[in-house]
This record gives sequence, structure tokens and C-alpha cells, in this order.
Amino acid sequence: QVQVVESGGGSVQAGGSLRLSCTVSGSSFSIDHVDWYRQPPEKQRELVAGMPGSGVSSVTGRFTVSRDNAKSAVILEIDNLAPEDTGTYYCNVRGLRNIRGSLYPFDLWGQGTQVTVSS
Repeated sequence: QVQVVESGGGSVQAGGSLRLSCTVSGSSFSIDHVDWYRQPPEKQRELVAGMPGSGVSSVTGRFTVSRDNAKSAVILEIDNLAPEDTGTYYCNVRGLRNIRGSLYPFDLWGQGTQVTVSS
């Protein structure tokens, strides 16, 4: 079974930075793509940034996605935080599991981590 867990959220002042982690655990799997989403209060979930499973890092404006191979994690760094960045941040992982020699796709979400930015 593959599991996805986000961590690193918290309360920060505007202008600061934050580093969120998406840890993927399990056995016999490969990752095709990882995306970070956020859901502001009372709004729809929206895509923030993403990276192919084979990638090293990806930069989209203030958002940088990178790998931490030592921790089997995908990191989202957010610079120059603003109150509009407040919300729950989710990691979506898509890939393949090898079960007895056959490959099965998976598409998993973590439980989310809360980010609150104060002005």
C-alpha cells in the first residue's frame, strides 16, 4: 500500500517562507507525477505547482517543488508569503504499483497541512 502524508504547515508572518513536505511511503511503486494543491477557506481546491516523478526541481513563481531523496519526500517551498496563501495544502501523487509482477496505477491525496499567513 502507498501512503501520502503532508507536513510542515503552520502560522507565519507575511513576507516569510515556508517549506512543506510530502512523504510517500510503501513498497514496489514508482511515481509519475506529484502536484501540490491548496484550498483557501470556503474556496475550491487549486493547483499550485507540480513536478514529474523523474524531475529534480520545478519553479513556478514563488513556488519551488523539489525532491528530498533522503527522506523520500517532495518539497514545496513558498517564498514571500502573503495572506492570500492561507489555506490547506495537499499533495497529489500519481504513479504505478507493482503487485506480483503487474503494474497498477494509483492516484493518491494526503490529508493536507494547514498554512496560515498573517499580515
